[in-house]
Amino acid sequence: MENPQKTAKRKSPWLKIHDELEIGPIAKDDRPLAEHVALHAKERPDAPALLFFDKIISFAEYDSTTSRLANALRNLGIGKGDVVGFLMPNLPQYAFAVAACSRLGAIGTGLSPLCSPPELAYQISDAKAQVVIALSDLVPKLQAMPDIPDCLSSVIITDAMDDIAPGKTELPDMPGVNVVSYCNIMSEASDECAQVPTDWNDTFMIQYTGGTTGKPKGAQLSIRNIMHNPLLSNSLGAPLEMGKEVWASPFPLFHIAGLFSVASAARQGTLFFLLPDPRDLAQLVKQMQKFPPTLIGAVPALTEMLMATPGFEKVDLSRLKTWGSGAAPISSQTVAELCQRVGEGKLSDSFGMTETSGAYIANPPKRYKFGSVGIPLPETDLRIMDVEKGDVEVPAGEPGELCVSGPQVMKGYLNLPDETANALREIDGRTYMYSGDVGYMDEEGFVFLCDRAKDMLIVGGYKVFSVEIEDKLKSLPMVEASAIVGKADEDRPGNDIVHLFVQLTEDHRNRDEDELRSELMTYFAENMAIYKKPRAIHFVDAIPLTPIGKIDKKLLRAEL
Repeated sequence: MENPQKTAKRKSPWLKIHDELEIGPIAKDDRPLAEHVALHAKERPDAPALLFFDKIISFAEYDSTTSRLANALRNLGIGKGDVVGFLMPNLPQYAFAVAACSRLGAIGTGLSPLCSPPELAYQISDAKAQVVIALSDLVPKLQAMPDIPDCLSSVIITDAMDDIAPGKTELPDMPGVNVVSYCNIMSEASDECAQVPTDWNDTFMIQYTGGTTGKPKGAQLSIRNIMHNPLLSNSLGAPLEMGKEVWASPFPLFHIAGLFSVASAARQGTLFFLLPDPRDLAQLVKQMQKFPPTLIGAVPALTEMLMATPGFEKVDLSRLKTWGSGAAPISSQTVAELCQRVGEGKLSDSFGMTETSGAYIANPPKRYKFGSVGIPLPETDLRIMDVEKGDVEVPAGEPGELCVSGPQVMKGYLNLPDETANALREIDGRTYMYSGDVGYMDEEGFVFLCDRAKDMLIVGGYKVFSVEIEDKLKSLPMVEASAIVGKADEDRPGNDIVHLFVQLTEDHRNRDEDELRSELMTYFAENMAIYKKPRAIHFVDAIPLTPIGKIDKKLLRAEL
C-alpha cells in the first residue's frame, strides 16, 4: 500500500504547518474502546470517568458496569458482529452500551430520539439490530412503528436515573418482542467479562446520515476509524495529559460529534460530562463550576448561548486547552468574544462528516485562520476535484469537491454498494471519500468552504437532505411536485430555515391552503425528525425547472 505521507507530499502545503507545530508520527493503537476503559480501571480505579448531574462515575464503576451490560446482552443472544441499537439521550447507559458492544465485539448503532417511528423502523431493519436499549419515555415511538422489524428480538427499557437510583420500570407490550427491564437484567449479570478479540477493521458502529437518494445511509465505521481519529484531531492542539483532562460537551451521543467525544474521553482517561438536554445550559455551567473544563466542544449557536448563561462568568477556565467548534460557521463577533473570555490560541474549528468518523480538517488553535475550516489532519490527504468531471484535480485557489483519504474514512455504506462505489473512489492507489462539499485551498493549505453539499441544508447542526424529503412527499396524493430550499437563518449563523415549495395535484388545487398546510405539517410530525420540518410552506402553480429538466432551486432561492 502506498505510504500516506509520501502521497501527501504531492501537493500538501499544510505539512509545513504540521512541521511548525511539531506534529510527529502518530502510532496506531487499535485496542477497542472497552479495553481502554479496563486499563484506566486498573491503573486509576477511583478517577472520575463520567459526570451525570451530581453523580460521579469512576473508571472502576465504568468498567464493571460495562461488563455487566455486556453479559446481559450476551444472555439476550448478542455476540461478535451482532447489532445493538441505542435509543437514548446522553445518559450513563449510553456510554455503558457503547463500551459493552466494544467488549463483545458487537456493533452499535445510534438511534436519534428525534426520529419518527417510520424512520426508526427503517434504521433498525437496515442495520439488522437484534436488541434496542431504549429510554422509557421514547418507547412509544417504538410501539408506533408501522411494522416491528423482523430482526428485533429484544428491547431493554431503562429510566433516566437507573444508574443513580434504580426503580421499578413499567414494561410496555410489544408483540413478538422480548421486553425486559435494564435494572433487572443488570442485577442478574456478572461484573466480569473478558474482552472478545477484535481486528482494527471490524465494524464498531453504524452511524446513519441523511440520504441523497431518499433514505438515510448507514456509514460503517471501524474500530480504527473511531478510536484513532481522536489522536489525529487532538494532535493539532495543546498536548493532553492522560487522566487529567475534563471534557465538557453537550453534543448528543447519537451524533458523530458526540460519539467522537465519548470515545476520545474513554481513550484519554478523561472525565466526560453527560447532559441529557443539550439546552440545559444552567446544568452545564453548574458542572463546569464544579469541574473546570480543559476541553469544551459546542456548535456556534450553543457557544453563544453558553457565554450568555448566568454563572458562566464564574467558571474557572484557566486550565482550558481547547474550545472546539463545529457543524456550522462561527461568526467573527463570537470569535472575538470567546477569545476575550478564554484567551488567544485556544479556539479550534473542525470540519468533517459522519462518513469520516468526525473531523478530517481542523483549525490549529495556535495557527487559527478565521473564515477557514482549517487544514487536513495528520495522515490525511485532501484532493480538491473538479465538481463536474470528478477525476480531475483543480489548481490551487480554485473551488472543487473536497475528497479525503485517511484512517478516519468509513468502510462503506451498509447495504448500498452503488452509493459506496460513488462515494469511495480510488485515486493513485488510495481510496478517497467524495464529500459533496465544495471548497478551495489557499497557499498555506487552509481550506475554505464555498458551498454545502448539493441539496443539503444545516438546521441546528443537523444535515437535512432535500432529496430525502422530496422523495417522501411523492407519496402524498396532494403533491404533484415539491422542492426543499434553505434560507440563511439570520438569528443562527451557519444554519438554514427550511422552506417547502409545493405544486399541488389537479384534485387538490381548489382546497383551502391552511388546511393543506396543516395536513403537511401533520405528515412531517409523524414521519420525519423535527429538524426536517419546514418553517414555511409555499404553494406554487408549477415548480420551476432548468432547461435540462432539473428543479431550478436557484430561482426558488432568489424568490426567498
